[in-house]
Amino acid sequence: MGKAFWLGFAAYLLPTFPLGYVWHLKTFAAAYHRLDMYRDDVLIPLGLGSMVIQGLIFSFAYPRLFSTAPADTWRSAAAAFLVFGLLAISFVVLPVAAKYRMASVRDFIALETAFTLLQFAIVCPLIALAHRQAG
Repeated sequence: MGKAFWLGFAAYLLPTFPLGYVWHLKTFAAAYHRLDMYRDDVLIPLGLGSMVIQGLIFSFAYPRLFSTAPADTWRSAAAAFLVFGLLAISFVVLPVAAKYRMASVRDFIALETAFTLLQFAIVCPLIALAHRQAG
């Protein structure tokens, strides 16, 4: 695991944790509270642990799935946004909406999809830059 891997990991984790914290526990906390599905005492270490695992996997997968050539940086970032973003929606948003009781499935899907799209719009270009190979 070289420098690009660890930079890619940081490119995922460092924006994702504060974005997730501010989005879920500050900015839209009242909206999530109205959904009546989250714990009163959110277990932040579990969320952080999840993000660590995700960051390791996404940084490992990126150079195996997308070009790391400098000329392809933005095209690869856009492809990663589509692949990783849709994957995240498929294992975070949709199954939670399908399985858990909540006041409004539609509101949950809207909030979590918006979060996921914003998250990957931020992290995918950063991961692409981290993995870009000198050409």
